[in-house]
Amino acid sequence: MDVRIINVRKEFGRFPALHDVSLDIRSGELVALLGPSGSGKTTLLRLIAGLEFPTGGAIHFGGEDASLTPVQERNVGFVFQSYALFRHMTVLDNIAFGLRVRPRSTRPSRREIRDRAMELLELVQLQGLDKRFPTQLSGGQRQRVALARALAIEPRLLLLDEPFGALDAKVRRELRRWLRELHDKTGHTTVFVTHDQEEALELADRIVVMSQGRIEQVGSPDDIYDHPNSPFVFGFIGESSALPVHVQDGQVQVADRPVGILANGCGDGDATLFFRPQEVEIVDGPGPVIAGVVVATRRRETNRRVDLEIGAARHRIEIEVPLDRDIHGSGRLALRPRRWKLYPVAGPREPNAGNQVEFVD
Repeated sequence: MDVRIINVRKEFGRFPALHDVSLDIRSGELVALLGPSGSGKTTLLRLIAGLEFPTGGAIHFGGEDASLTPVQERNVGFVFQSYALFRHMTVLDNIAFGLRVRPRSTRPSRREIRDRAMELLELVQLQGLDKRFPTQLSGGQRQRVALARALAIEPRLLLLDEPFGALDAKVRRELRRWLRELHDKTGHTTVFVTHDQEEALELADRIVVMSQGRIEQVGSPDDIYDHPNSPFVFGFIGESSALPVHVQDGQVQVADRPVGILANGCGDGDATLFFRPQEVEIVDGPGPVIAGVVVATRRRETNRRVDLEIGAARHRIEIEVPLDRDIHGSGRLALRPRRWKLYPVAGPREPNAGNQVEFVD
């Protein structure tokens, strides 16, 4: 089922939680609402579910305006971070609950309800646990039961609020792979909220990056990571280093010295240079470079992370170098980004003001 969100606003008293948000979600798509705390992502999910109603704008399910339709009539499956399972019910009864409380006219028979619940137990790979209670399950197993319960009602739309937030890192990775495979099998239109960028990049067909009640960017994981359209998106998605610079005559300068980077498409004035720590080259010879003082190093799996302070203002950036690179005997390093993006300095609500230089190789 397609979902259209049209100029939706949401206010709690005088506090604006969402500002004229518009978004199209295609049928069968897996969409991540990604952002920091307070960005409005959970509010948007609750509006789609019918747990809240918009102050303005509209939400359409297919061709139907569902903006004021109560949650009971929307036929959506909702999975909470806290699982919200009934402790006094067995796993099987938890899964079957949504079917058993339907009005008599639409309620399946007891046999059909049991068959459906057992079928979902197999789908979520929990065969043989039907008689256990939630307290007898691991966190990952409880989350699978919660998802099976949401699927039992055959929802038009599946919504997940921080579905793996309460689990440890290893279990989260395993469940991410499992959820992606499950989505590909069932084909439900699915929207999930997360603040974990790795989770969004790995799971979603498209990512909706949110900040301060607004959508900053919508795109595929590759689009969002490789072509961030604002300093916020660059800084929030993936690891990054940001360095204040000045553009003069098409050249990027640090402390009034050119650093060997062309500012194509960016006018003269102050700007911020963004690059990924792993996408730099160390320069040993002479020439225009970014030079800094080593202030800290640490092992990072197969590489080493190095903190540098740049210039008299001692702006700190982070870069990644090979483990065999000897930096212990040297107090300085010179580098040049292989790929970067340059943003003119703009106001707090004008992240895209002026020109932007796309990632440059």
